[in-house]
Amino acid sequence: MRVVLDTNVILQARAAGHPYHAILQAWLNRRFSLVVSTEIMLEYEEVITERAGAARWSILEKLLDISDNVVRVSPSYRFRLIPGDLDDNKFADGAVVADAEYIVTADNHFKAMHGSGFKPQVLTPEAFMTLL
Repeated sequence: MRVVLDTNVILQARAAGHPYHAILQAWLNRRFSLVVSTEIMLEYEEVITERAGAARWSILEKLLDISDNVVRVSPSYRFRLIPGDLDDNKFADGAVVADAEYIVTADNHFKAMHGSGFKPQVLTPEAFMTLL
């Protein structure tokens, strides 16, 4: 199963006591493959470094580099599926190009993808954990 995780999900999932930590654990236990693009990685780096420090980003970056359940994509087309927040399109584009099953996010802007005709389904982190 291929999945795109929104930055806030990744940020919260890093904390061992947070309910979303189960998502990170499921990825580490190879229950799904994480889809990333350069744009997604740059956002992960920016936000995690800003909110948790460079050392925390370095740990995640190393995990992403050595894991064989990371799918790297390079979208060459902009689908513009998220009109409410253009910055979120990087996640939708990556999911479409990777033929991902899910985009996991609590961001309401992604509701615009419902009925778009593309495969990736938008799930809240709670719904995704239930699926796992």
